[in-house]
Amino acid sequence: MADTRRQLRSGTVVLGGMGLLAAALTACSSEPDKRCVDRDSYNLAKGYKVVADKNCKSSNTSVHGAWHYGGEKEDGWVDGGSFTKPRSSSGGSGHGVSRGGFGGGEGSSGG
Repeated sequence: MADTRRQLRSGTVVLGGMGLLAAALTACSSEPDKRCVDRDSYNLAKGYKVVADKNCKSSNTSVHGAWHYGGEKEDGWVDGGSFTKPRSSSGGSGHGVSRGGFGGGEGSSGG
């Protein structure tokens, strides 16, 4: 009976550890969240219009495309974020998005 309880506890610890590992790896992606947007399309209510990536890779397009990092995408528009590529919070090569986490981010939680 004691062996069964010990197995269950160790299984819970392993599963919990796997969840933390998955969350950490997801937060440390190698590429930041970026979208190609039309810089001339800004709308106060919607943000910038998302366009095809080719508009950011070539200067031979009619759209003034630029990479936009972060923000929230909704119905082909992105609001928030920045045109500046975010730096890595881990001191790496400048790739990745700083998303906070355990002890990270601004502000406080509590109540």
